[in-house]
Amino acid sequence: MWQLLLVAVLVAGSDGVKVQMTVSNDYTGKFEGKFNVHATSDTIDGWLLDITFCEAITGFSQWMGDPVSKNTDGTQFKIVNKPYDGIVNKGSSLEITVTGGYSGSKAPCASAEFTNLGIDPFKVQTPTDPDHTKYNYDEVLMKSILFYEAQRSGKLPANNRVPWRGDSALGDKGSGGVDLTGGWYDAGDHVKFGLPMAYSTTVLLWGLIQFKDAYQKSHQLDYMYDSVKWPLDYFIKAHVSKNEFYVQVGDGGADHAYWGRPEDMTMTRPAYKISTSCPGADVAAETAAAFAAGYLAFKDKDSTYAANLLQHGRDLYDFALNNHGIYTDCINEAAAYYRSMGYKDELAWGGAWMYWATKEQKYLTAAENFHQNGSAWGFSWDDKQAGETVLLYKLTKKDKYKQDIVQTYQDWMPGGSIPYTPNGLAYRLQWGANRYASNMAFTAMMAAEEGLNAAAYRKWAMSQIHYTLGDAGHSFVVGYGKNAPQRPHHRGSSCPMMPAPCGWNDERQPGANPHTLFGALVGGPDKSGAYADKRSDYVKNEVACDYNAAFQGVVAGLKSLYLRNQYPK
Repeated sequence: MWQLLLVAVLVAGSDGVKVQMTVSNDYTGKFEGKFNVHATSDTIDGWLLDITFCEAITGFSQWMGDPVSKNTDGTQFKIVNKPYDGIVNKGSSLEITVTGGYSGSKAPCASAEFTNLGIDPFKVQTPTDPDHTKYNYDEVLMKSILFYEAQRSGKLPANNRVPWRGDSALGDKGSGGVDLTGGWYDAGDHVKFGLPMAYSTTVLLWGLIQFKDAYQKSHQLDYMYDSVKWPLDYFIKAHVSKNEFYVQVGDGGADHAYWGRPEDMTMTRPAYKISTSCPGADVAAETAAAFAAGYLAFKDKDSTYAANLLQHGRDLYDFALNNHGIYTDCINEAAAYYRSMGYKDELAWGGAWMYWATKEQKYLTAAENFHQNGSAWGFSWDDKQAGETVLLYKLTKKDKYKQDIVQTYQDWMPGGSIPYTPNGLAYRLQWGANRYASNMAFTAMMAAEEGLNAAAYRKWAMSQIHYTLGDAGHSFVVGYGKNAPQRPHHRGSSCPMMPAPCGWNDERQPGANPHTLFGALVGGPDKSGAYADKRSDYVKNEVACDYNAAFQGVVAGLKSLYLRNQYPK
């Protein structure tokens, strides 16, 4: 028995680095060898070892990985880490022991290529900033759209731009085998929740309709159309008849118990629908709004598609008017995650959108009947008051809506009733604080577009968005700006590259997420302005489709203002 003195060291993060085997024991015909790896600069989160021996061996074995492949002549073996042996913290070492038999006079030499699967080579080219504004709005728009592409469920298109995503949830079905593939995963999990998905779609479409010039000039218009068409196509599938609409796919409990890629899911994914016996005027009217907004966005691009969207909007809004009810009173599986507080705001919001799309008085009458008077609490997937008030003012120019908007922003702007963090974020709630500020910045921008306190509202909206982009001292947008979040609470991006397994160890590992979830806005700070980039903190560091929707719309609005020489001073 003898031992070589060769030490094999790898700087983690250098993918495809060669490492030599140290023969630790030679038993004449059998050997034991070690590959030593030191994580000097990055955490190793999943690894692949591609071993090549200088002569054929027999009986190859090891116990730290699972075999991926081997060649027929016994010289090359690939192994990938086991689920609980893939993480090596920065500053620590990994020793992989292998054994085998040989026929020569001494143990064979071997080298290997070690790949840290916790580092994604995917990069995006940052657009140049033609405007030279404080923040590069073209880059933010590009990356926010990429975030929505990372949230796609179903069969991905041939032009998929997110290489670490693949086809997933291809078995999503309703009763009778109805195809429910597609749509967006909600947040850092893999449930498809209809109410926030429809809200996000409507808001994104409003931003596209109002600030189309920003998408054109930033060269993102085609990507944006593809982005919003993805959920619209899913809603068409889910609306299986005039009085049946699927509003959720996946069980929140089973889904949240799983930490892994959507591509690897094996749990049952039940589907839930509203109907005359299980009414949901809230989610039906919100989706009608998305269909109407989709009609307005696509009518000059694809008139046939737009007409189909509008017909689905008519049917769903009629259902909502005739089947009052809160969807989570019937679908308990959604109540723990997106419990709806009412449906009148959605009926006002959906009616306003249907009137904008059709100019038919019955929709405006319904919208005005369900309008909620007074100052708005906010704007969100569950509370449309601020949005429907601005939309009704746009459509009617009635003074009562103007007064409600003015009162709302007296409350929200500095000096009002809404508290602020020390560094300037309007702070409505701790859960997704950036989301609420961005949402109200969006409705402020839309009110300004109608001539209401334009200079003040635009400047305030810019202050809220600039806070998230870096005015807080760091960025809250993954993959953008200085000291951006690297550990968003998001399963898919936290998993190492294939073929490494993924599990709860990956949720707990301290390093950056292997994949950069470009463009995702994280939840934000607490009331004191404190924030830590912790994957386990789903209050401050989760991402969601509804977090990005209004945020992206304001960024488009700021770009548009610059193009129109109306940029806030």
